[in-house]
Amino acid sequence: QVHLMESGGGLVQAGGSLRLLCTASENRATIVAMGWYRQAPGNERELVASINRGGGINYADSVKGRFTISRDNLMSTITLQMNSLKPEDTAVYYCNARHQLNVDYWGQGTQVTVSS
Repeated sequence: QVHLMESGGGLVQAGGSLRLLCTASENRATIVAMGWYRQAPGNERELVASINRGGGINYADSVKGRFTISRDNLMSTITLQMNSLKPEDTAVYYCNARHQLNVDYWGQGTQVTVSS
């Protein structure tokens, strides 16, 4: 079992920045990748950015050049730095951890609202 604790998020004007933090507690050695997904009302949950234990990173095309994901060496904490935010970035952002047995764990979600 992996428990994920998220922090950050909130309300910001377009062009502003926010930082999301996610910390995994328990069984961190079993995590092979972590990332952030988001879900806007009426939309499916989509990948924003992910990073694996080897340092490989993936970004959604819509956030490339604006968002940066990073992790600590223990693969216990990831950070998503979000710059140049747009109203279309408004969504609930969920932290994800992928277990080595291909099981996904999710955080409770944190709201990001970007006003125009």
